Amino acid sequence: MNNVAQQWNKCLDIIRDNLPTEQFDAWFAPIVAVDYTDNNVTLKAPSRFFIEQIEERYINLLSAALRRVFGNDVRLTYRFNVVGSDDDTAIEQMEDNSSLKIKRDLKIRQRRLANPFEHEDLPQDIDPQLNPRYTFENYCSSTSNKLAVSIGQAIALHPEVKTYNPLFVFGSTGVGKTHLLQAIGIKVKENYPLTRVLYVTARVFESQYTTAVKQNKINDFINFYQSIDLLLLDDIQEFAGKTGTQNTFFHIFNHLHQHQRQLVMSSDCRPSEMDGMEQRLISRFKWGMTVELEKPDYALRREVLARRAAQDGLRIDDEVLDYIAAHVTDSIRELEGVMVSLLAHATVLNQDITVQLARTVIGNTVKDNKRELTFEIIAETVANYYNLDLQLLYGKSRKREISDARQLLMYLAKKETKLSSTVIGNKLERTHATVLHACTQIEQRMSVEKEFNSEVAAITQSLFE
Repeated sequence: MNNVAQQWNKCLDIIRDNLPTEQFDAWFAPIVAVDYTDNNVTLKAPSRFFIEQIEERYINLLSAALRRVFGNDVRLTYRFNVVGSDDDTAIEQMEDNSSLKIKRDLKIRQRRLANPFEHEDLPQDIDPQLNPRYTFENYCSSTSNKLAVSIGQAIALHPEVKTYNPLFVFGSTGVGKTHLLQAIGIKVKENYPLTRVLYVTARVFESQYTTAVKQNKINDFINFYQSIDLLLLDDIQEFAGKTGTQNTFFHIFNHLHQHQRQLVMSSDCRPSEMDGMEQRLISRFKWGMTVELEKPDYALRREVLARRAAQDGLRIDDEVLDYIAAHVTDSIRELEGVMVSLLAHATVLNQDITVQLARTVIGNTVKDNKRELTFEIIAETVANYYNLDLQLLYGKSRKREISDARQLLMYLAKKETKLSSTVIGNKLERTHATVLHACTQIEQRMSVEKEFNSEVAAITQSLFE
């Protein structure tokens, strides 16, 4: 054990010499070597988050250091603790004589883009450029995206049926368009391995087209894309104003559609709102099915958070998840960014994940584009939710349903505004002690009444939408 620790310290010295101090302290200082058997080094990291960050940012440096100290045949195994648990989970990584190669489902492979200028009889299969993370199994679904997901699954399970050809998916950034496109491709490749599937962004397509023009290989470029069975084209709004690219894609589109090949496209807006796009293309985008991925609703946001926490081995109280789901409403991408920040605080700074920490992280990472809440807005929202006359909340009635709603109003005003207990009490002609009592009562009810907890979450959500 002492020997492996000494060897690992040599690796750390190499890594330290190649990284800024703050990066080394954040990502490598907490890692310890716990075993070295049969050329296999076992490193213990604080969490899965550490491992993913190291794989993404520093795997080449780590690989070089391990090979230099332990030899070229070294293998690497990680162990990490699930946050809030004493159980260890291991992820194995194998070495292929040149670099440490991760052997697990969630690792994104380093690949070369499919080359549209290689035309040696067009090989049967090509690299589809699909991210193995983006499966239907990893795609959270709710009423806000149910239609789009259902159609995507129908295409993936029965690609021979061209009812939805083309499929045009639109929605604002971060709502899951890329994930959906790639999930379709992954499922098709699973069920029909010989199908020529290709995922490509409009920007990459444009770059390839420009290269083809410069090299006088436009025919090779077109022939390659006309050979695809399932073309997944992301962010097609990037074609706006690019006449040459649009003309070329027009011919590719026609060929694929006429030969019963499936096209799936995504955009940040519906076809009728695409400026700078030729009408003949827009009319073709409308041939099949146009479906919107709406902003994630509360149920979807909550499921995404719970699933991401489980994947990261992170245990978060329901109260914290509810708070994040209620306050981060624009996109899935923002939700995942908040979770990454929370995990960093939990592992690097050894902080407990609380509502207060979530509030701080959200304030630092999410653009505040919500309306500023006032006491009057909260009062109106609570009254509407319980179908009560607004003036009853300001009155003296002690009826149970009115009194409960009034207490919730005090609690939300205290939680979501900067008003003091005294000011809140004055607005309702109550004392600050009454407000504090109301807050205590609401918190106690939320801790034991699941249905009431859901009501509070729903009201909080509506305050920010």
